[in-house]
Amino acid sequence: MESNHKSGDGLSGTQKEAALRALVQRTGYSLVQENGQRKYGGPPPGWDAAPPERGCEIFIGKLPRDLFEDELIPLCEKIGKIYEMRMMMDFNGNNRGYAFVTFSNKLEAKNAIKQLNNYEIRNGRLLGVCASVDNCRLFVGGIPKTKKREEILSEMKKVTEGVIDVIVYPSAADKTKNRGFAFVEYESHRAAAMARRKLLPGRIQLWGHPIAVDWAEPEVEVDEDTMSSVKILYVRNLMLSTSEEMIEKEFNNIRPGAVERVKKIRDYAFVHFSNREDAVEAMKALNGKVLDGSPIEVTLAKPVDKDSYVRYTRGTGGRGTMLQGEYTYSLGHVYDPTTTYLGAPVFYAPQAYAAIPSLHFPATKGHLSNRAIIRAPSVRGNTNH
Repeated sequence: MESNHKSGDGLSGTQKEAALRALVQRTGYSLVQENGQRKYGGPPPGWDAAPPERGCEIFIGKLPRDLFEDELIPLCEKIGKIYEMRMMMDFNGNNRGYAFVTFSNKLEAKNAIKQLNNYEIRNGRLLGVCASVDNCRLFVGGIPKTKKREEILSEMKKVTEGVIDVIVYPSAADKTKNRGFAFVEYESHRAAAMARRKLLPGRIQLWGHPIAVDWAEPEVEVDEDTMSSVKILYVRNLMLSTSEEMIEKEFNNIRPGAVERVKKIRDYAFVHFSNREDAVEAMKALNGKVLDGSPIEVTLAKPVDKDSYVRYTRGTGGRGTMLQGEYTYSLGHVYDPTTTYLGAPVFYAPQAYAAIPSLHFPATKGHLSNRAIIRAPSVRGNTNH
C-alpha cells in the first residue's frame, strides 16, 4: 500500500487549504490523509462509545473532482451527526469522485440516502448516494457434493481464520448432496479479505479438490416497518416434484381458503395469503415440516423496492447485477414486476453476476424501472483487497 501521508496535519499545500482549516477549527474533528484517502473524524471529538453499528455508512458518488470536505460536511451535518467521512484522493490532490460517510445511527444514514441521492451539489451536477455495506462473506465453489455442513465448517476453520458460520444449500435434485458450493461467514470484513487473499491463488485445495473463491453478495436488509406488513411466505428446500397444487393444499390446511396463490420456481416457492395473520400462523406451523420427504424452510418474503437495491458493497470485485423481467435467477428470489421479493436469508453465487462499467443510481424517486442494479462496483480505496 502506498502512503502519501503528508507532514504535519496533512493539510499543508492541499487544495482549499484555508477552507479546510476553518472547517476543522469550527468542528474540532481531525482531518488526516493517508493511503489515498482523507479521513475526517472517526471518531469525532468527545466520542467515547463503540463505533456505529453496521448499516450507518453511506457511499457518495459522482462528486465533482474539485469538491472537498468544506462543501460536503455542512451538507451532511444537516442530516445527522457525522462519525467519519473518508474521501478518496488522487496524487494530484483532487478527489477520486467518491467518499464514504458514517453517521451515528441507521436512521440518519437512511435519511441521508433519501435527501442526498440526486441532490444538485453544483449546477447540473447531481450526487449519487446509496448504502455502503461491509462484506464478511465468501463464496467457495468446487466443494465435493457429498460433504456435509459440519465437515465444510471444520475444513474452512483449518485453512482460514475468523470463520463463524458456513451456509450450505442441498441440491434441488438430491437432498442428500450439497450444491457444490458454500458461503463462509467471517467475523469481520478484514478476516474475510485475508481469507480470500489466502485462498485465491489456488494453492489450497479442499479434500484434494481445487476451489473457486470470491466475494458473496451480502443479505439485503429490509426495515421492520416494511416486514411487518408482509403476507407472502418464501418456502425453500422443496422437492422438484412437489407441485404448486400440493403446496397450496398443505398451506390451506392451517386455515382453509387463506392462500390466494402459489408460485413455484424449481425448489422454492412464494405463497401469497389474503392476510398477514394467516401467513404468520402457517409459517409457524409448517417451518421444518417434511413435505414429500423434504424438510421445508418457511420464512416471510422480503419485499424490496428495486430503487433501494442500488448499493455499494465493499469487497465485490467490481461486478453488478441486473434485475430484468419478472424472475431473475442470478438475483435469487425475484417476484412481481414492480416489487422484488426475496427469501431470507438469500446469498448469491458470483458467477451469476453481469459485469457493469459504472454505478447507475435511480433516476427519479418512486419510478420503478424494469432494470435496476443491485450491486455497485467495488471501489472502496485500496484497503484489504
